Amino acid sequence: MNFLTAYSSYLLLLLVLALIAVLVWQLRVVVREMVPEVVRVMQKKLSHKLFQKLPPEQANDITIAAIDALLPQTQCGQCGYPGCRPYAQAIAEGRAINLCPPGGASTIKALAALLHAEVIPLDPTHGTESERKVAFIREAECIGCTKCIAACPVDAILGSGKHMHTVITAECTGCDLCVEPCPVDCIDMIVALTPLQGWHWQRPQSLPLHPHLISNDRQGQPGR
Repeated sequence: MNFLTAYSSYLLLLLVLALIAVLVWQLRVVVREMVPEVVRVMQKKLSHKLFQKLPPEQANDITIAAIDALLPQTQCGQCGYPGCRPYAQAIAEGRAINLCPPGGASTIKALAALLHAEVIPLDPTHGTESERKVAFIREAECIGCTKCIAACPVDAILGSGKHMHTVITAECTGCDLCVEPCPVDCIDMIVALTPLQGWHWQRPQSLPLHPHLISNDRQGQPGR
């Protein structure tokens, strides 16, 4: 009888220890999942408190810089402002976030997330979202008037007076501002090819191995 009692107590102890191990494991999993979120919330609150302690001018500059970093930097003026930085400043002052056709829906979503604002559709009065384009000068028709060079906000056109001009494609933002000043209408806006940064080498398909290929060659040669 004492043996059965001791054996039962031993089994009960093992069962309790197993339950404790399971609970500890579950608690470990829950804590591992919660810690990153808790850290993220604490960091957000800390950064918000630090941001509130900044002088108003400095805080405003940081906000404008963050907004400007999300804009496409085409400097096209379609938003009604002379460039992305002025539009960023206007947004920081309460202007609508949906006035940028080159940025499109993705930029509106990013700005809404940054400013904790509602995601709204692009304002069609400022244009429509389309594929990214770059300027292309039909060089044989260019008269070298330099008007497109003066209009380009990012200095992406190379040339000089009475000499052929050409577009530095890697620098062109597709703002379309060089098309209208051209007196001979020799500038086209064409869909941009995949930039070098977005190009990826396509891995070739593997070919079946022929382990006896060399030996077969040797066997087919005279004197082997």
